[in-house]
This record gives sequence, structure tokens and C-alpha cells, in this order.
Amino acid sequence: MELKGKTIGVAITGSFCTYQKVFAELEKLAAEGARVQTIFSDAAQSIDSRFGNAEDFVKEAERITGIAPMKTIAEAEPVGPKALLDLLIIFPCTGNTLAKFANGITDTPVLMAAKAHLRNQKPLLLSISTNDALGMNMKNIGLLLNAKNIYFVPFGQDNAKAKPNSMIAKTELLIPAAKEALEGKQYQPVIQ
Repeated sequence: MELKGKTIGVAITGSFCTYQKVFAELEKLAAEGARVQTIFSDAAQSIDSRFGNAEDFVKEAERITGIAPMKTIAEAEPVGPKALLDLLIIFPCTGNTLAKFANGITDTPVLMAAKAHLRNQKPLLLSISTNDALGMNMKNIGLLLNAKNIYFVPFGQDNAKAKPNSMIAKTELLIPAAKEALEGKQYQPVIQ
């Protein structure tokens, strides 16, 4: 499946340490010819961290995509009724976002976009980045691995000795996983 001509949402949450990879993959998605609509969680658009300023990240997303990011629940809600996206990627998908999503909570622009997008039975791709994947969030990962139209970028432990419960997506597999999700398939192996 080609990404050229596809409209892909990239929903950005607050795993700030992954942003360098996020923006590199945004560049690649745009280079593939996809129309990319970013959606920022409340945290992603408002919290400055040692990795950079939130406002700069929002501006960088718009520079790469040429499209203003969605930043409110009201802006994200039409993703469903207007069928705005072919694919939605939550990248990075924090443990907080993962837990809320698995439990039907829709209190951020990212979660609203995900809920709205799934009503169209189109693929949702999760690129996890969580320090508790092998802890409290394992049950949520299990629920979502078994859910219709939800796919994962393959993931694995990122620092087993210092952070034994932490897992992160293999972002170099984002585009192949996106192509598979558009075909209704899970890129394999999921855990690497």
C-alpha cells in the first residue's frame, strides 16, 4: 500500500523524549506523498521540557506538513463525521493516553480524534512509549492488541536493566507498519 495521496493523522502526546524521532518520521511521511494532519494533546501543546518548547514543536509540525495542527477537542471531533483520515497514528502513545483510550476516556484532542476515527472502521496505529508497559499498562496493551482496527508499531524494551517495565515502539518501522495497517494487517512481529 502506498502512502501517496493518503491523509494520515499523526496525534502527538507528551512523551517528549521521543520528539526527535516523531519529527523525523513526520518528514518521511510527507516525503512519501501523504497529506499529514497533526493533532496535539493538551500536554504536547502546552508543556515545555528539557527536550524543547511546546510552541516550537507545534510550529515545526505545521512547517513540515503545511497544515495547522488540531489543538482542541472541538477541532478533532469532525475526524469521524467528516471521515477526514485514511489512517490515524498516535505517535508517541504515552501510557496515560493508552490507559485512557483502552478505558473509553475521551478528554483530549488526541483521544477525541482516535474515538472519532474508529467510528469509520478505519485503522488506528499506536506507537507506544511508556515506562509501565510491562506493569500497570500491560492489561491495556492486551485489550488494544485484541481490538478491531487497532494496530501497533512493533515495540520492545528500551532499557531493561534501568527501566524493566518500559517499552517503546521501533519507530524505524512506523512507515512499514502504517502500510500494513492500511491493508488491515498487523506488522509482525509485534514485540521485538
